[in-house]
This record gives sequence, C-alpha cells and structure tokens, in this order.
Amino acid sequence: MTTERINPPELSPPTGFSHAVVAVGSRVVFLAGQTALDADGKVTGATLPEQFEKALTNLLTALGAAGGTPADLARVTVYATDVAAYRTHARQLGGIWRQLAGRDYPAMAVVEVVRLWDEQALVELDGFAVLP
Repeated sequence: MTTERINPPELSPPTGFSHAVVAVGSRVVFLAGQTALDADGKVTGATLPEQFEKALTNLLTALGAAGGTPADLARVTVYATDVAAYRTHARQLGGIWRQLAGRDYPAMAVVEVVRLWDEQALVELDGFAVLP
C-alpha cells in the first residue's frame, strides 16, 4: 500500500491527525467500533486515558488480525461521551496514540455522543485501513 498524507497550508496545522489521506492498495479493512472491553466483555479502566488506550489496543488488534499495521489506517473516528474531557486529556491521549500507533496519523474526527453501546464506555474508536 502507498499512502500520502495531505495537509494543505490553507488549513490550520493538524495536530494528531491528517486532513486527508490518499491510500492505494488492494484490500480495504473496515474496523468495527472498539471500546475498552477485555476478553471477557467487560469495560476496563475508570478514566478516559485508560479506556482510550484499551480501545485503541483493541482496534489495532483487529487490524493486525486482518494483516494490517497502524500505518495502514486511513480513517479513524473517535466517539467520546465528553469532548471537553477529551480535550483536557488531549496531550496524554496523543502520547498513547504515538506509543501504540506511531506518527502516521490517519484522517480523524472526534464526535461527542450521548452514550455508547457499552454503558460504562467513555470512548469508542472505529475506522478503516487500506492494505497492499
């Protein structure tokens, strides 16, 4: 797969995301929403950063099982039950992202939602990747 991250100078500088990602490959992997569920189906972590780390780990585990790597991510959507809290923890969440997924940022959006399927969940991530 080849990817090109596009960040036009006419737009505000992106922090922790890319404005556009052009991906060329032969397989598209659609990743279901992942929360901080453990293998027993229980939400883990009491804080947003703890849940974000587990949800991202789960997303990357699904991606890896499909043969992809974090660099293959073309789009990720973050659903948060409290965007103000997400912004408060943005630096820490960015550090978690870089530790687990690196610095090849996909196109991203953060959306506030009233609640998630797993009632204790504070955050959910879904997305898609393009593999060679």
